[in-house]
Amino acid sequence: MSDLVTVTGMVLKVTPLAENDKRLVILTKERGKIAAFAKGVRRQNSPLQAACRPFCFGEFTLYEGRTSYTVRSVEITNYFETLGNDMELVCYASYFAEFADYYTRENNDERQMLLLLFQSFRALEKETLPNLLVRLIYEMKAMAISGDYEPRLPFEACQATLYTLEYIIASPVEKLYTFRVSDQVLKELGAAVGWFRQKFIDRRFHSLEVLESMTAFSGFTDR
Repeated sequence: MSDLVTVTGMVLKVTPLAENDKRLVILTKERGKIAAFAKGVRRQNSPLQAACRPFCFGEFTLYEGRTSYTVRSVEITNYFETLGNDMELVCYASYFAEFADYYTRENNDERQMLLLLFQSFRALEKETLPNLLVRLIYEMKAMAISGDYEPRLPFEACQATLYTLEYIIASPVEKLYTFRVSDQVLKELGAAVGWFRQKFIDRRFHSLEVLESMTAFSGFTDR
């Protein structure tokens, strides 16, 4: 018999199933990354239709079976609609979601990763912050949360770049998106974060390839 559970989280990925169903990958505060089935959601009269799409954040009530979850109801508190209205922002958000999907696991404590993703989406919505800077901060902090970083770089960087890296690694997530950097620091930061990504991550991100083809920035990587 299924039990009801309620979790707070964000939809990372949506996959159509059969004729009317969808499979959601949700990063949750309580149970890490989980997969849940939304049955009948592709029908026009489904009350779940608007909520079962990427980047939605809110409260999900689920039936917990022995091997899977099924969505019963959803109360969305943030659709991040601004991101969906700009193709470049969609690419950034899709990459951030894929990056989070790579690093998170079921039944792990993923509260920091969820908070980072939420705050990063909010930062993308701010016109005062360059999208590239938001991306580099997000990548570096996600890797740092997972322990994927080293104290030294394989190339020389200015003191401001080194300080920026230290700040990203050590600061609480809530204080990450509070600064801007010079063009030189942004370039060196891109090289540093790209080097960490190349060293520690063993997969290609399709969303990153699309993003880089759109923005003409790849950082320090030949993947």
